[in-house]
Amino acid sequence: MSNSLSDIGLIGLAVMGQNLALNIADHGYRISVYNRTASKTEAFVAENPHTPGGLLGQADLKAFVASIKRPRKIVIMVKAGSPTDAVINELIPLLDKEDIVIDGGNAYWHDTIRREKDLNSRGLRFVGSGVSGGEEGARFGPSLMPGGKESAWKELEPIWRAIAAKVDAVTGKELKGAEPGKPIVGGIPCTAYIGSDGAGHYVKMVHNGIEYGDMQMICEAYDLMKNLLGMSAVEMGAVFESWNKTDLDSFLIQITAEVLKQKDPETGQAFVDIVLDTAGQKGTGKWTSISALDMGTPAPTVAEAVFARCLSAVKDERVSASKILEGPKPSFKGDKAQLISAIKDALYCSKICSYAQGFQLMRYAQEEFKWSLNFGEIAQIFRGGCIIRAVFLQKITEAFQRDPKLANLLLDPYFKDTVQKAQTNWRKVVSLAVENGIPTPTFSSALSYFDSYRSARLPQNLLQGQRDYFGAHTYERTDKPRGQFYHIDWLDPKRPQINA
Repeated sequence: MSNSLSDIGLIGLAVMGQNLALNIADHGYRISVYNRTASKTEAFVAENPHTPGGLLGQADLKAFVASIKRPRKIVIMVKAGSPTDAVINELIPLLDKEDIVIDGGNAYWHDTIRREKDLNSRGLRFVGSGVSGGEEGARFGPSLMPGGKESAWKELEPIWRAIAAKVDAVTGKELKGAEPGKPIVGGIPCTAYIGSDGAGHYVKMVHNGIEYGDMQMICEAYDLMKNLLGMSAVEMGAVFESWNKTDLDSFLIQITAEVLKQKDPETGQAFVDIVLDTAGQKGTGKWTSISALDMGTPAPTVAEAVFARCLSAVKDERVSASKILEGPKPSFKGDKAQLISAIKDALYCSKICSYAQGFQLMRYAQEEFKWSLNFGEIAQIFRGGCIIRAVFLQKITEAFQRDPKLANLLLDPYFKDTVQKAQTNWRKVVSLAVENGIPTPTFSSALSYFDSYRSARLPQNLLQGQRDYFGAHTYERTDKPRGQFYHIDWLDPKRPQINA
């Protein structure tokens, strides 16, 4: 292999790092790679001797940095938090002015803001780039969400556009290459400049929060079919497979069908029936919920999805409680096909509300952090490569094309009409779930969000009265301009009261 300088470098050769490096090399870019364990670097390069761009392994960090063209572009693919800081601190003394460090991990966006400020003060540039799509996405086309200085993005843009997933401009469907590893011809790359400092990682966090909601909704649809209709895993797999040919066409619906049809190799049972019902999480859904609370914007469906995972984790308590606490025994005597269709509608309507909350949260965040986010472009980035990729996202792209300042997806004509037509079934499903004791936290919270958002008047007028009574928190009046606050002296025995 020649000693020519690499176009880009990558640190961290766990599965995601390896796959991203191969994706870059497949697109003709020469890439230097480094891992703290030198033997891992050597093995990785030896196992992949023939790539269009070429892999250049380095056992020493100084040699790794020296092997990259200036201004250097160095991608860090290590665990978020202190491990990322440790790598950056090792790199700083070896870098030159205007070099670019790219964090491709699931970083907390406040850490990204801090890191960019620090590196900028040293004359360096920093890009916090969300990378979504898991191992397969990293290898064959992820969704990429870069934030930082726009000048840094311009340096990175040709590579990020080349390796990103591609979607059809009209249908929004993800395009595939003739074979794995071969560049995709045409299509719109699922990447774009998101905004300054932490914008890229913030949008990636919201993506993950939406993903939590999507997954929990699918689980609730599964739970209703299993426990209310008594369907087998294979039967449910067929339903999800059929749904994937409709407006629910998405990666998560597709893999749900595959999971349900999978046989356990040890017992021969349905694989899903032998999996313990305790879900893990890495924190991005929690971050999304905390951010919504901090900014005072409603994102109840994401929060319920996070809490559903938390409840699943107390398995031993639930097993004990199941022997003490009683509820209705699920029973359904109606039309099975009609209920399956109603569950589909409930899933789709809940999905619309969940995405409405996610995009509303990003709208609040751009005001809070002085970003300028292009929501149509963000929806476009989500259409391919990432975990929540779905045909549905084309509708969101089109909604923001119609109205770039759209306050809420529910106000777009397509989504308004869709929910209007399907809400009877949605309400039927939530009612049946409650009557039969089957938990549907995201279906229910999404419906409550919809009903609250469409209400001109909510009962918080009474709540404000309570707050004024016990804490003198004041209230606004319906018959006075907004922004004027009033207080009643509740201790005054002569204050006027309504007589019974």
